[in-house]
Amino acid sequence: MAVRKISEYPEDVLGRVGRPVTEFDERLAALCADMYDTMYDAGGVGLAAPQIGLDLRLFVMDCDGIKLIAANPEIIHAEGEQSGQEGCLSVGKVPAVVIRPMKARLKAQNEKGEWFEQEAEGYAARAFLHETDHCNGKLFIDHLPKLRRDMVVKRFKKEKNWK
Repeated sequence: MAVRKISEYPEDVLGRVGRPVTEFDERLAALCADMYDTMYDAGGVGLAAPQIGLDLRLFVMDCDGIKLIAANPEIIHAEGEQSGQEGCLSVGKVPAVVIRPMKARLKAQNEKGEWFEQEAEGYAARAFLHETDHCNGKLFIDHLPKLRRDMVVKRFKKEKNWK
């Protein structure tokens, strides 16, 4: 398939709520294959459609033994708390400590449009939450206190040689 260009902060598409996926056909399957190729090429464990410039509620993930395609994802339950490093392909992988729930239950549709639910905990739960956030127009830095968020953005801009 193909490796696509990754959208980077502060591109508008990253801040928009994605449109629902309504067509489950060969084009969606090809898009998901491209998303996996792009994710693996960039060294990520998850990739949402907004990260490749598409305002769709769709992500792919391959993390801690959970590999899935999630269209129209929704977190239907979360509990506990974990604190850990989180980065994002759209923010130059600049990491920051983010507090997230320890467990999460995802409800979504697969590439054929069939609904499913999947539970995860630890790092995989973090990935569910992170990628679902992308579909809702949020970045991990939106969960940070202002000072820490500003530090991540400053470091990202420095790595990109932005002023």
